[in-house]
Amino acid sequence: MKISYNWLNTYLNTGMSPQEIGEILTATGLEVESIEKIETVKGGLEGVLIGEVIELNRHPDADRLRITKVNIGSADLLQIVCGAPNVAAGQKVLVATVGSTLYPAGGEPLKIKKSKIRGVESEGMICAEDELGIGESHDGIMILPSETIAGQSAREYLKIEDDYVLEIGLTPNRSDAMSHIGVARDLKAYLNFHKDTKHSLTIPKSDIDNAVQSNHKLNITVENPTACLR
Repeated sequence: MKISYNWLNTYLNTGMSPQEIGEILTATGLEVESIEKIETVKGGLEGVLIGEVIELNRHPDADRLRITKVNIGSADLLQIVCGAPNVAAGQKVLVATVGSTLYPAGGEPLKIKKSKIRGVESEGMICAEDELGIGESHDGIMILPSETIAGQSAREYLKIEDDYVLEIGLTPNRSDAMSHIGVARDLKAYLNFHKDTKHSLTIPKSDIDNAVQSNHKLNITVENPTACLR
């Protein structure tokens, strides 16, 4: 059975890592056989920041290239050579900084290094959608709304979230744990008993809750009192 770490946290937010939760669940009899990281965007856009193009000049040795000065929220501006036809001064853009790795759509991983392009030093890369692996468009660089804050991480701006999937080898006698709520209940019981915490479950409301709160009665008939005593 597969359990989402993020989904589990909506019912019981312990602040624990997936590995710590895995150890506890295994100790309670819900053996965690594997923990796999799931990335919505490969690489998580680590090292990619929001930048503002402060200055734009023609490249002296290439008609289609531009030399930009980009503010990424640090003390010094980055000099980046860009060949996108739609780059302009004043734009907010996504910048892959030196040391970051991009996973382009349908391409090989690209390590960003400080380089010289036609003799001009370039300290990063202003990116298009497909170069970041978040879309297919290569018509030009991504241009963000003017109110976007320079220096903010692309991961935060685009709300990129990773998840972990815990694979539980569920035995037939543990049907009580065949759901995220069931696993959260086991985890809560362990922590409150062994760690003396005061955790409580956050269970989403439903129409059944409203029926119970209004003292709605359910009529139940036992059709086989031999097999079902009550």
